[in-house]
Amino acid sequence: MKSIVYLQFNGQAQEALTFYEKALQGIVQQVTFGAIPQDPPLPAEEQTMIMESRLDFSGNTIMISDVLPSMQSVTGPITRGTNVIISLIDGDPDLNQTYFDHLSQGGTILMPLSSVPWSSSFGMVKDRFGVVWKFNSDASTFLNQLI
Repeated sequence: MKSIVYLQFNGQAQEALTFYEKALQGIVQQVTFGAIPQDPPLPAEEQTMIMESRLDFSGNTIMISDVLPSMQSVTGPITRGTNVIISLIDGDPDLNQTYFDHLSQGGTILMPLSSVPWSSSFGMVKDRFGVVWKFNSDASTFLNQLI
């Protein structure tokens, strides 16, 4: 068993996938709701929404989907929040810089990527979709020293 990040959007999954694919230099696989027969058929605007997708990058996977307006009465509304942070750990500082630069486009740099006492490459950015990304190139080494 393994755990991965799964992000849900309110009709912006395709835009997010395109952004993350470029920012993280990844490969996307995706299926829209319209690709799966529905009875009764979904409204046209819901058929183009992302039912399931997978973004693979640097040995990692993020899954992304839209939650249909008709499903939000069951799941609750999709809201932006800071209760989830995607943490990229033990990465090469140069690759961290590339990802950080791309993800910060249209977003907000919370902590510039820099060398700090616990990591040679640490920083945080909130991307244009409100998702917070944390970079820590020496996370495992630092934690192992303390335990």
